[in-house]
Amino acid sequence: MKISLIGYMGSGKSHVAKILSREMQIKLIDLDRQISSKNNLTIPEIFEKRGEIYFRKEERETLEEVLADPEDLILSPGGGTPAYFNNMELLNRHTESIFLRTSVMTLTERLLRNKDRRPLIAKIPPEGLPEFIAKHLFERNAFYAQAKFTVDTDRKTIDQIVAEIKKLF
Repeated sequence: MKISLIGYMGSGKSHVAKILSREMQIKLIDLDRQISSKNNLTIPEIFEKRGEIYFRKEERETLEEVLADPEDLILSPGGGTPAYFNNMELLNRHTESIFLRTSVMTLTERLLRNKDRRPLIAKIPPEGLPEFIAKHLFERNAFYAQAKFTVDTDRKTIDQIVAEIKKLF
């Protein structure tokens, strides 16, 4: 079984995936880490040196490689992955996709803590972040909503979220 966790940056995909992988004893693949390793660059460096179009092509290629692996796995793609090419269709075809739905307020609180490490929001002033997130979420929600399952994350601990996901299977 392959499980993919989708959602906006800051929704907890990486953290939840790590715990879920450990508890279910299934291999974890973080798509951004795979891309970074393949390119010997961090994601911000790829965006800066090669641009977003290059990144999205690498992301698609890496996603196809990961989904072709016959092993069970927990996949943590980037927040934008479902919104490009037909990635969401691929995720639904090859994985049990779960949307980690998180409010703009919660995302803003989380992302303000480490926004410098996020190329998409690094240059946005803190007071402009909620509006940026809201607009971005509006654009991406059409893709996220296609997930097979939705788990709300607001006011829940990581353990509660993981337990809710495990109950699905």
